[in-house]
This record gives sequence, C-alpha cells and structure tokens, in this order.
Amino acid sequence: MPTVSVKWQKVTFPAVEIDTDQPPYVFKCQLFDLTGVPPERQKIMLKGELLKDDGDWGRLGVKDGQKLMMMGTADAIPDAPKEKPIFLEDLPEDQQGSHATGYTAGLVNLGNTCYLNSTLQCLHTVPELKGALQNYSASMSTDTDLSSHNLTLATRDLFQELDRSSNAVSPSRFLTVLRSKFPQFSQQDNSGMYMQQDAEECWTQLVYTLSKGLRVPVDESKTSEATVKHLFGIDLTNVVKCAETGEQSVDRETVYTLKCHISVGVNHLVEGLKQGLVTEIEKTSPVLNRTAVYVKESLLSKLPQYLTVQFVRFFWKRDSGKAKILRKVDYPLTLDVLEFCTEELKEKLKLPRKLLQAQEDIKAGLLKATKGKERKESADEEMAEAPSSSGTIDLVKEELTGVYDLVAVLTHKGRSADSGHYVAWVKQESGKWVEFDDENPIPQREEDITKLSGGGDWHMAYICLYKARVYRSDVEVKAPAL
Repeated sequence: MPTVSVKWQKVTFPAVEIDTDQPPYVFKCQLFDLTGVPPERQKIMLKGELLKDDGDWGRLGVKDGQKLMMMGTADAIPDAPKEKPIFLEDLPEDQQGSHATGYTAGLVNLGNTCYLNSTLQCLHTVPELKGALQNYSASMSTDTDLSSHNLTLATRDLFQELDRSSNAVSPSRFLTVLRSKFPQFSQQDNSGMYMQQDAEECWTQLVYTLSKGLRVPVDESKTSEATVKHLFGIDLTNVVKCAETGEQSVDRETVYTLKCHISVGVNHLVEGLKQGLVTEIEKTSPVLNRTAVYVKESLLSKLPQYLTVQFVRFFWKRDSGKAKILRKVDYPLTLDVLEFCTEELKEKLKLPRKLLQAQEDIKAGLLKATKGKERKESADEEMAEAPSSSGTIDLVKEELTGVYDLVAVLTHKGRSADSGHYVAWVKQESGKWVEFDDENPIPQREEDITKLSGGGDWHMAYICLYKARVYRSDVEVKAPAL
C-alpha cells in the first residue's frame, strides 16, 4: 500500500497509508479521523482533478511518498444545548409530524389530483410563504374577494396540517375551495371521473390568488408590499423594436415565472432562458398604420427571493390537443442569472457577490479570516453608499447576488399535460431531497435530481424552483479551526 503525506491548512500528516483495494471514500474517512473534516467537505487535488469518492486508484497512479493537499472545513465542537431536549416519544402524536421522518407528510391522491399535490409540496418548501400564511387573519380584508380569501385560508390550514401530521394528509377541503374558485379544475370525462389538469396552470392560479391577500411589512412605518411579489416577483425591462421601421419603446412588467423555451438548439436551461427572453410579437405600427412584427427583448431589473422557471414542454396540435416536447434539457443545482440582468442591476449586484464569495472562501478555508475581515469591512463601507439589490436590506439584512440554488423540481411523466403523472422533488431544511409521489414520500440522492432532464418517457422537469443565495451583512464568518 502506498504511503503519502497530506497537507491540510498548516498541518502536514507525513505517513497516511492508502489501501488501493478500497475506493477513495475510505481514504477520505481516514482523513476525517485525522482532521475532523467530513468526507463530503474534503477537496483533494490529484493529477489536476478532484479526487472522487468512487475514483479509480489504478487510473490515478498514486505513488509512494507523493504529497497531497486537502482543503475543507472541520466540524465545530458542538455547544451544549441551551434548552432541555424534548424527545420524540414525549410529543403528542399530532405534533410529531416531520420530526418522526425528517420530512413532511405526503398528500392523498383524490383521483387525478397529482397535479395539485405536486404543486402544493413545492410551494410548501418556502418558509417565508408559510410564515405569511400563518399570520393571515380569518377575518376577510376589504382588498380580497371572498373566494380568494377562502382559498388562502384553505392553503394556510393545509400547510399547517402537513407540518403536524406524520401520516398522509387529504387535501379534500382545499380541493373543494379550489374548484369553487376555478371551475376548470372540475372537468370530468364521460364516465364522471375528474380529469387530469396542468400543474403549471394550478401553480399559476394559486400564486395569483395568494398574491391578492398576503402582505409583508417592509419598514417600521407599517408600509407593506405583497408577499408573493416580494418572494416570487421578477421585474422585467422590455425593449420592443419594430423589425421594419426601427421604432422602439421601453416598458416594464412583473412576472412570476421565467420561461425556458425548448427548440432543436436548446440543450441546457440557460440556452432556453435566452430564447424565452427574446420573442416576436405582432402589433399595430403607428408609422406603417398596419400590423407589423416587433422583437421584444427582456432583461431582469429586479430579482425575487425565489425564482420559478417553467420548461415550455407542451404545445397545441390541431389534431391531438396538447403534445409534449420530450427533448433532454439539462438544468443546474446552482443557477447564476447575472447575464440576464440590466446593466443597472448588474452594478448593484457587484458588491454583494464579492462579499458572498469572501464569506464562502473563508468557510472553505481558501481565505484567511483576517484578510476576509478586511475585505468585508472595506466592501461594507461601499455597500452603505451603494443601492440595495433587494430593496429590503434595512429589514432583513440580506442582499441578493443573482445566484440561486435549486430547492424543488416538479416533474411530469407522460405524453400530454392533461394525462400522465406529476411528482414533486423537494429539498428539505436538512439538505436531503425527498420525492413526494402523492402520499408516498421517498428519500432521494441529490445527484439523481438533475437526471430528471428529459429525453424519454420517464419523469422530466416541468417547473424548477430556485432559492436566492444571499449575502447577509450580519453574519460573522470564522476561519476553520487548525
């Protein structure tokens, strides 16, 4: 067995044996015993590439006496609990909920309601939305119509039941209220069975309804803005130019979803977003005094806390109704939307991105704490004079960076939006992923989530929900312990 030396920060371990009959993960476990750095945090460079858990020692050709360098942060020594621990078996059954399994309950399929269940499970992963719903009053606001008020209450009650229960929850009351407000979800076939519906339409209608009643305070003067707009709203600046005359206009709009268009040249989400932000429209030209073709180019001028992306997989065929595009389109676990932003927004994002990178470098042991602190203090002075990227820095001490992490994927299996099966794949607070197939939650590996990209008849991403990675000005980041 070859013996190597491993340098980690300022410490060198001169004689670490490698059992080449075992996968590299075993070697990482040895280093964990020596350094306290968990295997999943270890970054070991070997022949110009990172050592993978299942790598081939024979191909890597590690030699006796070779020097390796490892980067990563050791686990901190846990503090003693400030409060007396409460054991699961001591809780009432109706309060055990997700504590028993590590994830929330599933939803019972009431007959072709997987479109509804998957939508609810994805939105249920947004803690800020759940918090706003918990504070929603049962007394109706004058700004909200009765049907919207009832649906908001039904959403609040269902989310609370999902958090409490350890068994699958029936969304029967919610479904009744939804169908009362939106009769299109009550369609039945010739046998009297309720028909499958489009999950994207359900998502859109539910978000639209919640946007009417939920409010979030913005400052101490009690002014407020819509919670849903604050969380999901994307402000676009549109330049509309006539292809024939060159005349152009600029307008602004707020949308709640970005569209990933799918065509022959689209293999990745970023490529589809580029196509979705440039479209052709027809409208009357005041110069030509007739209908003309205009090119509409859109850029993001304000970012949301949660970015919703829809893959435009369905289109109408005259003979068969909605058809599905099965093309494989990859999507990332981390999405950077900087290139889609206006120049003004790019400027606002520069400092938060710089500071976030410094925080992450310190955590990874790539930057000394003193140097990082100096960089932070210098940039914080600039930040005080710079405009906020989120518009709410005084309230939450957070700045958006344009970087987003995937937290939920809604998939569809089948050939038509009005048939097949919908499933939600949701990232829990623990970082673990769970597949919610109606009443059956199933733990999944993160590396399998990006395999839901299409190319066949299996589950493929239809809606992706990304959470903003923010710079928090009140977070003190410490360098890894030696």
